[in-house]
Amino acid sequence: MKAPVWDLPIRLFHWLLTGLIGFSWWSVKYHHTDWHIWSGIAILTLLVFRLLWGVFGSSTARFATFVRGPRAVLAYVRDNSSWRMAGHTPLGALSIVAMLVAVAIQVGLGLIATDEDGLNEGPLAQLVSLPVSETARDIHEYWFYVVLALIVLHVGAIIYYKVFRGQKLVKGMFSGRIALSPGVEPMRPARWWVAVLCLAAAFAVARWVIAGAPPFGP
Repeated sequence: MKAPVWDLPIRLFHWLLTGLIGFSWWSVKYHHTDWHIWSGIAILTLLVFRLLWGVFGSSTARFATFVRGPRAVLAYVRDNSSWRMAGHTPLGALSIVAMLVAVAIQVGLGLIATDEDGLNEGPLAQLVSLPVSETARDIHEYWFYVVLALIVLHVGAIIYYKVFRGQKLVKGMFSGRIALSPGVEPMRPARWWVAVLCLAAAFAVARWVIAGAPPFGP
């Protein structure tokens, strides 16, 4: 019997991030620089929300639930039947954390980058020198291949689970419900108003960045 595993905020985050990464690639490829910058801001908002939701959200969204040290990861690899929690496994957590960190680095580089003509720049480019901004632009361009490699790895894992383990992870990320083994605890949802507060905080951070990250106080 299927049980709730992924809450609505996590599912929306997943699919919005997927769409925005694709849109960011398309916008820069076809020289829509303004759209590319706004897409990066939207991704920043999602990342801030995911960080907060990973602390205050539903049980399967919380980093404390699935992020484990090397010893726990090795123990899971040796015997995955010992893991009795719904959601990400300790091994899957490595992929999730790597993806979030890689996308955060990509966004951070974009925030301080300037284009070759100096006509367009990230909202925080004024906080660094021109050489740093130009270097960030170059790294930003090539770092996308790191993000792309992690996406390919992620898709490969989804295919593996479907072909060899019979688990339809994509369908579960749409419906939020997955068949769980006996004894596995389903998701414990968080309050809806917690999601609203996390989203409001994410928008506030994005707005602060758009304004050039002015210092607090007088």
